[in-house]
Amino acid sequence: MENKDKIFVFGHKNPDTDSICSSVVMANLRAKLGENVEAVRLGELNKETSFAFKHFNIEPPRLLDKLEDGSNVIMVDHNEFAQSADNIENANIKMLVDHHRVADFKTSEPVYMFSEPVGCTGTILYRLYNMNGVEIDKNTASLMLSSIISDTLLFKSPTCTEDDIKAAEALQKIAGIDVNEYGLEMLKAGTDLDDLTEDQLVSLDAKEFNSGDVKFKIAQINTVSIPDVLRRQDKIEEAINKVIKDENLDLFVFAITDILNSNSELIALGKRTDIVEKTYKLENNRAFAEGMVSRKKQILPMVTDNI
Repeated sequence: MENKDKIFVFGHKNPDTDSICSSVVMANLRAKLGENVEAVRLGELNKETSFAFKHFNIEPPRLLDKLEDGSNVIMVDHNEFAQSADNIENANIKMLVDHHRVADFKTSEPVYMFSEPVGCTGTILYRLYNMNGVEIDKNTASLMLSSIISDTLLFKSPTCTEDDIKAAEALQKIAGIDVNEYGLEMLKAGTDLDDLTEDQLVSLDAKEFNSGDVKFKIAQINTVSIPDVLRRQDKIEEAINKVIKDENLDLFVFAITDILNSNSELIALGKRTDIVEKTYKLENNRAFAEGMVSRKKQILPMVTDNI
């Protein structure tokens, strides 16, 4: 039985670097403010995130097995219940820190909400540390910086703002690292996909959404060679179709993003691929999306605007 006084801090399912790092950073902030908190995760670390924690010799958070009724929680890097812990609707949500659209979020009591249109949750947390007068140590700065690099694709994503850049400039001084050198190394670590199964590829960074009566998922992987990934297209489609069937989805969009050239190849499957075809003509279930790298600012709006 979990300690009922403890507050669990976690990001979304199929966590990315921002989700994991921001959980640790937020838990550290609340602990320094006198609260009983623990950072946890809702899935396995991907290779990019693992690289960051190993590089700085920081212990990643444990996996949360079960969220019990009445558990106290702080949600970071997400707000949609479909992306959150099972049983989140019966939790006591204390706080939300996020940079995504607000959808499907409701609480029975007032809640502290910090939601800003920036490129990364880490950027908001940087501001919260300063607002609360809490000093940012080297490890915390390193994790915040990793979050910003990851979510902004080293400042190349259209989601990147001046706030993200300014935060990164300040954090790299505290962390004592070169943001461009470390950032490229970290991003490239996340593109090593050879030992992952197709099932792992399509679930590695997948988020579920609902818009109107359409239930869909958008998954995204980063690579330095789109053609290398497309050699596995048949098996990737098998894995996607299995998810569609098992989870009763109307649409699954799988984005293969080239982090060097800032383009994506989209694979779209399901009974509502017509939504994607309002923007892109699909050939062999695929479409090349020039300049598309952001799920939040480019892929998701493309889907929801066409529903």
